[in-house]
Amino acid sequence: MKKRKQSLIPGLAPEGLPFALIGVLLVVICLVVPGWLGALVFCVYIAFTIWFFRDPERVSPFGDDLIISPADGRVVEVEYVEKAPYTNEPARKVGIFMSPFNVHVNRSPVSGVVEGVFYKQGGFVKADLPQASLANEHNAVIIRRDDGARVMFMQVSGLVARRIVCYLENGDRVERGSRVGMIRFGSRVDVYMPPRVEVGVKVGEKVKAGENILGRLAWS
Repeated sequence: MKKRKQSLIPGLAPEGLPFALIGVLLVVICLVVPGWLGALVFCVYIAFTIWFFRDPERVSPFGDDLIISPADGRVVEVEYVEKAPYTNEPARKVGIFMSPFNVHVNRSPVSGVVEGVFYKQGGFVKADLPQASLANEHNAVIIRRDDGARVMFMQVSGLVARRIVCYLENGDRVERGSRVGMIRFGSRVDVYMPPRVEVGVKVGEKVKAGENILGRLAWS
């Protein structure tokens, strides 16, 4: 697994620190020049940066049959697909739209071993539209659970988001609810689950990464 940078500020994703430091530098420059209005603008920028890159602690529900949400946001798609991308298997798909106001740290929906990581550059389709999944820049991760079931989550960029961060590599062991990456400035995350999964969310519902249950694996 790629080493995740250690956050120097509790509750702030490490990817946000450079942006916050740039804001601090610009504020200092404006105060020296002087330029009080500019300093005020950059103070607002710093506040937004810290808020956008917030990384709250989450506690995942207990249950080996559970598949939890990898992202904060609104469910925009729940459907059955005959052929999921990269796995070419039938799957239950749940699409989650992340607005700029949501927490953007992503978490693993299940525990298991990473079987594949697939990155592809793409366009600028609105992230809340179904066609954005494959048309836009995206990063797909396939995780094989210990029982053999495969679950894939796909980080998808949007109109503004152009930076997908993923900490996982092939062969990594990942635990459900652990931090696996993030997407900057508005995006979506799609989850492809085995057909036997009983989906527990509907379009329009709001979910939180690491906490809300997307579905349950039916054993029979």
